[in-house]
Order: sequence, then C-alpha cells, then structure tokens
Amino acid sequence: MIELKNVKMSFEDFNALDGVDLTIEKGTAFGLLGSNGAGKSTILRLLSGVYEATEGEVLIDGEPVYDNVSAKEKVFFINDETVQFGTMTLTDMKKYYQGFYPNFSEEIFDKLNAVIKLPEKKRLDKFSKGMKRQAIVITGLACGTDYLLLDEAFDGLDPTMRIIVKRMLVDAMLDRKLTAVISSHNLKEINEVCDTAALLHQGKLLFNRDLDSVKGSIHKVQAVFDGDVTEKDMGDLQILSFEKNQSVTYLIARGTEEEIRGSLEKKSPKVLDLIPLTLEEIFIYEMEGMGYDFKGIE
Repeated sequence: MIELKNVKMSFEDFNALDGVDLTIEKGTAFGLLGSNGAGKSTILRLLSGVYEATEGEVLIDGEPVYDNVSAKEKVFFINDETVQFGTMTLTDMKKYYQGFYPNFSEEIFDKLNAVIKLPEKKRLDKFSKGMKRQAIVITGLACGTDYLLLDEAFDGLDPTMRIIVKRMLVDAMLDRKLTAVISSHNLKEINEVCDTAALLHQGKLLFNRDLDSVKGSIHKVQAVFDGDVTEKDMGDLQILSFEKNQSVTYLIARGTEEEIRGSLEKKSPKVLDLIPLTLEEIFIYEMEGMGYDFKGIE
C-alpha cells in the first residue's frame, strides 16, 4: 500500500503540495490527473525517494521511502525525462538495473524487447523520444518491482506503441498484481488504463475516486416538459448546469440514472433522454461546482 499523510512539499517560496492525504491500494492502476504544476510529478518523486517531504509521511507498505533501500527496491520510477540514460545502450541499462533490483528478470526484458524490437547496442541518445520511453518501460517492468510509477507515461509514443505499452502494463498488473501509478494531464489515457484516479490542482487533492463510480454519478439530461420550467422546478435534484433552448431543457445533474429519472418523471416530461458524459466533462463540471475554473485537462 502507498500512503501519503498530510504531505507538504515546498521549494523555497513555492508550495508544490499542500497537505495531501492519499492511499493507493496494492494491485490497482491509479491515475494522477492535473494540469502542469498541479503536483503530480512531485508526488511521484516523493514516492520514489528522490525528494524528502517538507512535512508529513510518505510510506510504501508502512515504511518511510526517503533514504530507505528496502522501500526503494519495491519501486521503479519512469521519469518524464530520459537524458540521464543518453550514453547507455539497452544492454548497459539491463546490466545497470540488475545491480539494484534483486528481482530483475532478463527473461522478461528480452521477451518485451522482442515485441518492440529496440536495438540493444545503440546509445539511447540516438533513439527517438518514443524509443527512449519504450526502453525505460521495458526496463521498469523487468525490474519486477511491486510498484511502477510513470510520469506522463505515453508521451512521445505513436498510436501503435501506445497500445503495445498499455498492453504490457495491463499484462504485468494481471500476472503479478503490479501497482501502477500513472500521472497525466490526458483524461482519455487515464480512463483507458486506470480504475481509480485522483485530481490535483495547485498542490491540493480535490478528489480521489473509483472511475466507474465517477461515471455513474453525473448525467446529462435532455428533456421536453409541458409549459415553461426553471431550475427551481427540478425539485430535489442537484443541478450543476441548466439551459433552455426553445422547448428543450438541457441540464447536468448529480445522481444515479435511476434517481434522476425517478425525480424528473414526476413532472411527466414528453421527452426524457439521459446522455453519457465523457470523463473530461464530468471533471470539468465537478471543478466548476467546487468553484474552480479548471481547463488544464485535455
């Protein structure tokens, strides 16, 4: 289990994290969402022991991470930058990480590279950005850690390679209950891979929820009623957005489909349609309902 308890992280006069409490259960695919500067990368660097928290606790399986070899052996961090590997070949990387991770599997490394076919004797600074990312991903999976941290995991990958890398992650999660923590500002990618996600904004954790429950908690409604109706006529529904276009009423309401239908059918609508919202739309309405104007998620 990963735990952050009232974690604060400051860099001189900048507060990167402000009292974050977060628990990530083993065996989950967890998404960290937020715009650039929200605090996603800072959390990953804390979890990998690169940073020490200014305040609070950062724990892996109950152990503090910073300056703790036994905790760090359980974690592999795939940074959003790869310049540190420039002079290495793929073979060099294999040998290097074998020295740090006792569960490193050369068999898994070779099996994964057989799929993407990266040259093993070519220096990484001669690779494209996407090839570098592929090299780090297969290395991280071969290290056999319990936790894999990925910062902007699919950045620089072409559509085909995105599918391949996602399949590698899913296979590892199924085969050995790998816990993957993936940061991104792209909701579509998080939705495709993760079952739980947290939204960060300006160093604060705004919510942390199971994605299936999020998708079932807000709905878009298109309805036609007899006579003129206003938002106040919607009874006990929690309305996040209300618009009218001639005879058609459009609203965004919080609640299950059954709750919303049950409430609106009491008003005998001529037409009543519930339309699925995208995850992006849900988060934007959630943010607006909390008083934020948050447009940083793609």
